[in-house]
Amino acid sequence: MPELPEVEVVRRGLEAHVVGRVIDTVDVLHPRAVRRHLPGSVDLARRLEGRTIASAERRGKYLWLVLEPDDVALVVHLGMSGQMLVQDPSVADEKHLRIRARLDSGTDLRFVDQRTFGGWALADLVTVDGTVVPDSVAHIARDPLDPQFDPDAVVKTLRRKQTEIKRALLDQTVVSGVGNIYADEALWRAEIHGNRPTDKLSGPRLRRLLTAIEAVMQEALAQGGTSFDALYVNVNGQSGYFDRSLAAYGQENLPCQRCGAPIQREKFMNRSSYSCPRCQPRPRLVRG
Repeated sequence: MPELPEVEVVRRGLEAHVVGRVIDTVDVLHPRAVRRHLPGSVDLARRLEGRTIASAERRGKYLWLVLEPDDVALVVHLGMSGQMLVQDPSVADEKHLRIRARLDSGTDLRFVDQRTFGGWALADLVTVDGTVVPDSVAHIARDPLDPQFDPDAVVKTLRRKQTEIKRALLDQTVVSGVGNIYADEALWRAEIHGNRPTDKLSGPRLRRLLTAIEAVMQEALAQGGTSFDALYVNVNGQSGYFDRSLAAYGQENLPCQRCGAPIQREKFMNRSSYSCPRCQPRPRLVRG
């Protein structure tokens, strides 16, 4: 699933190409693409047509377009394979095209989704902690690239929890935007094993970890995000390439860039975790 840098690359592309444009027509080509919009595809199309795209916004992995004049948001769920593409209408429909919106600029905004886990839905805007967000995103915490992100508050939250640090990082109500890839990369940079209990980590170590999260995300963003196949692309259809710079994730048996020990892969929540056994020693089991 796309993480913060990938979603931010898409947001910036939408900001450059569709903000200020009016939606002329909308065609929903697959019902699953609007399943989160409970009134259905006809209602979604009717409410989108004639609206102006005022801005493209993001919090963590969540992306939305603010629409005028109704002050509602089009929330875009990218899922595992969703793509927002800006295309000339003369370009043939993509094989997995799910929704097409024709803009007054004469271009198409297309939602392509091979696995159909993503989709579009309209949501009312609400104000939470001084920031306007869709009501479906109101429970999501600020992310490390948010100007109002408060690392001290996040440290306090983490130290109150009694769980593994990687599990806590993936909790979008604690800190948003972090997924499996960037959690492993940040934990490697901070020299912390993902199984370490949050309440046993000191404040300075947790602050170092949050700094590492921000740094790895900024670097990935500068390179266009991370791409392991053809499913993640920006609005121009170009893949990210931060995967060439990964130090831990996906590097099983390759030497650690810091100490040379082979990177190990472990099972974690039906997925995999990657870490250095020397730089990131596993916590010792405490026997009762």
